[in-house]
Amino acid sequence: MKISCIIVTYNPNFLDLENLIQKIVSNNRQIIVVDNFSDSTDRKKLKEIVNQFNCHLILLDKNYGIATAQNKGIEVSRSYHSDFLVFFDQDSDPSSNLIESLIEAHTKLLQRIPATKIGILGARYTDSRQDNPPPFLRFEGLKMVRCPCETKEDIVEVDYVIASGSMVSSTALDRIGTMKEELFIDYVDIEWGLRAKSKGMQNFGVCNAFMNHSLGDNPKKWGKKMIPIHSPLRHYYHFRNAILLYKLSWVPWNWKLVDGYRLLLKFVFYSIFTDRPWNHFKMMSLGIIHGIVGKSGSINI
Repeated sequence: MKISCIIVTYNPNFLDLENLIQKIVSNNRQIIVVDNFSDSTDRKKLKEIVNQFNCHLILLDKNYGIATAQNKGIEVSRSYHSDFLVFFDQDSDPSSNLIESLIEAHTKLLQRIPATKIGILGARYTDSRQDNPPPFLRFEGLKMVRCPCETKEDIVEVDYVIASGSMVSSTALDRIGTMKEELFIDYVDIEWGLRAKSKGMQNFGVCNAFMNHSLGDNPKKWGKKMIPIHSPLRHYYHFRNAILLYKLSWVPWNWKLVDGYRLLLKFVFYSIFTDRPWNHFKMMSLGIIHGIVGKSGSINI
């Protein structure tokens, strides 16, 4: 069994990156690092690290976004004839057996459903800045159902998973297609998961696959919750891409309504309770406008 691990980097913290590679390196795994045009000094150090671990390095000539970078890694993985692909962010901290847990879950699922029905499998992640690990999510009617892990052996059906710590078979990828590059960043993993479901496939969260992962820059406490806060620019992409997905005819109407309601709440929260509320308001509003008119790709600010 051949596995390709695709890591997308952009001005990475090298201690985090080395820790990640050390935990996933193995004889039957090809590690592919795709760099989204980091600074020249960072690229020099990056080359040293990938040479140390015998990784395949792809240096892009500009920042094309997460989706394009992942697709570049997917292209290279085909030359290695990989059976499975596992995606990671540069700062993710997986458990040493995360990939084994994903493979084991895939094997168990084959006893229940055909391989042609298995979409993407995702890890359960924890954010040290938050009290509880975010649950896996599934939308039923007009409800967002939280799917907690009652035992470590649970494999729960979900609508989508976050990209980092997720695994997909090469055959599933061939059937569903690659990442939607025009989104650039944000909602890329959601779109792929929903697309897989629209083609009759099922996505799963694997409770025994653990990973530490920071979601957002500086979470803000609101009641009993910690709300992830991104930069105004990231909020532009978040809101624009949400609107772009709402316009797709094959995306389920109930998901559009539930996500749209949550998006409205985020708009109000980020416009009032962030450190630079006016900047967030402007960028979110611009994202909504660009989503309505169909603008995609990167934006120059």
